[in-house]
Amino acid sequence: MDEDAIRRLIAAFNAAWNAHDLDAALDLCTPDVVFESTDPAPDGRRFEGRDAVRTAWQPVFAEEQGRFDAEELIVAGDRVVQRWRFDWGRGRVRGVDVITISGGLVKEKLAYVKG
Repeated sequence: MDEDAIRRLIAAFNAAWNAHDLDAALDLCTPDVVFESTDPAPDGRRFEGRDAVRTAWQPVFAEEQGRFDAEELIVAGDRVVQRWRFDWGRGRVRGVDVITISGGLVKEKLAYVKG
């Protein structure tokens, strides 16, 4: 997958998050997708497979005022580093995702936030 295609994939992935469309986001992931959350501190939690990731992401997608804004996107081969800000009306947090792409889909999303 070339860099432009990866950028389009991540743009579609981000759009699904901001549309609160969990099914669309998961459709852009491999069946064996891995997600590492930012909580509980200090190491977060690991979820493997679409069903487990769906459960982990559901509360974020249900946050009606929630919105992710990408601040920077770096593509290096099959890896993406994305700096972002998440606002949910009552607060905000800034963070980074390290994303692995495989077969044109998101294979891994490792999330980190500022303390």
